[in-house]
Amino acid sequence: MELTDGVYAFPQTIERGGTEQTFHPSAVETPKGVILVDVGFPGLADQIEGNLTEAGFEWNDVCAVVLTHQDGDHAGGLADVLDHADATVYAHERCAPYVDGRKHPIKSAGEDRYPPAPVDVELVDGVSFRTDAGPMDVVFTPGHAPGHISLHLPDAGLLLAGDATVADENGLAGPNEEFTPDMATALDSLDRLADLDFDRTLCHHGGFVDEGASRLIDLAKRRR
Repeated sequence: MELTDGVYAFPQTIERGGTEQTFHPSAVETPKGVILVDVGFPGLADQIEGNLTEAGFEWNDVCAVVLTHQDGDHAGGLADVLDHADATVYAHERCAPYVDGRKHPIKSAGEDRYPPAPVDVELVDGVSFRTDAGPMDVVFTPGHAPGHISLHLPDAGLLLAGDATVADENGLAGPNEEFTPDMATALDSLDRLADLDFDRTLCHHGGFVDEGASRLIDLAKRRR
């Protein structure tokens, strides 16, 4: 699904806990190739390939992976992707140690972790990628995870939220408290996103919604 010129939703569906679940990574075209934004759980490279094909791309077009954070449904398939694509990997500096194996992912205590994979570039707040949809700005949005980032495309009026907010049948719903270790910080991050200029949002959990900053202002007020 093309969300705007050069930005695509790359949904993935898995069976988990006896139910079918759908997650919503994305892809962004740049002058140098395609950036994958999150890659899902291990073992889903075939679904990524199918999404690439549907959008008119192939593995050779993938130049980079940007991870919004360390959780397995976002970063778990990174090693699989790097088996197929010669991609530069980006993650926030506070996220990178959990991805590359220096630290154990914080929400997987006592469990086997996903395969570690190298992070080539450690991001900080305010870094911008040049894309075919205009600048894509890194916005540091911790709370759901220590190194969580969201990606703002101001020219397209679009936010790639990661897990800074989820969506449900009523639209944007704010951070999922069950899976957010630091809810106070997550709400501060929601306030920060609400100050940006966008009216459409892609959530990893819940998908694409025609709602943006004004909705986040209301949510932050209600949840404090």
